[in-house]
Amino acid sequence: MKDRQGRVPRLYVDAELSPQATLELPEAAAHHAARVLRLREGDLALLFDGRGGEYEARLSMPGRGRVVAGIGARRDVERESPLAVTLVQAVSSGEKMDFTIQKAIELGVAAIQPVLSAKSVVRLSAEREEKKLAHWKRVAIAACEQCGRNRVPEVRKAISIGSYCSAPGGSSLRLLLTPEGKTGLRDLQQQIGHAVTIAAGPEAGFSDEEEQLLQRAGFVPVRLGRRILRTETAALAALAALNALAGDF
Repeated sequence: MKDRQGRVPRLYVDAELSPQATLELPEAAAHHAARVLRLREGDLALLFDGRGGEYEARLSMPGRGRVVAGIGARRDVERESPLAVTLVQAVSSGEKMDFTIQKAIELGVAAIQPVLSAKSVVRLSAEREEKKLAHWKRVAIAACEQCGRNRVPEVRKAISIGSYCSAPGGSSLRLLLTPEGKTGLRDLQQQIGHAVTIAAGPEAGFSDEEEQLLQRAGFVPVRLGRRILRTETAALAALAALNALAGDF
C-alpha cells in the first residue's frame, strides 16, 4: 500500500531491527499500522528503529490486533542535516509546543531541550511533566515517520532556565533569539561550525533576568529581521535560516 504521493508508509518500531528477520510489531506500532494507516495483509511498510537505516517489510495480520513484519534487507539511508542544532525551547501552551517540536524535527533539529521560564503559561507538576515528555516523544516519532528521518532526535526532560545555564555548555555557537538583539544570523555565518544551540522564549518571551542568565552562559543575542516573531515561529525561522547558511538546504 502506498499513499497518494506513491510513498510506502513508514513505521517506527521500538525494538532493534535486523535484516531477514520476522518480528511481531510492538503494540504501539501495530496499532498505528492497522488502525491509523489502515494497512492490510501483504502490504509493504518501511520500518526504522531510530538507530539509523531503514528496512522494507511485508506485513501479515494474524488477528486480534497483531501485526507481523517479514523484514527485508537494511537500507543505509540517512536524512540528517550536517548541522547539529540543539533547540532550547521555553515550554509554550497546548498545540504550540507540539507544532514547534514537529516542525523543528522536519527542519533537521538534532535535540530539543524544553525549559521552564518565568513567563511560561504552562506549569507542570511532576506527574504532568512525565506525561508531557511522553507525549512530546510521540510527536517526535510521528514527525520522523512523516519526514523520512531514521534517527529520532532526543527530546529531553523539561528543566528550569537556571538549571540549564548552570550546566557545562560545550564549545558550540549559542544563539539567543530576541527582538532586542543587534546581530543577525548572516553576521555570524563564519562562526557556524558543526553544532549550534539556539534558545527561544515562551509566548511572552524570556524575562530580563533569564536573558542575562543565558548571555552569561555564552548565548549571543540574535534578532530575526525587523519583526517580532511568535514563539512557534521564531525557532523554526532560525532553523530554516541556519540550514540555508550552513545546513542541507
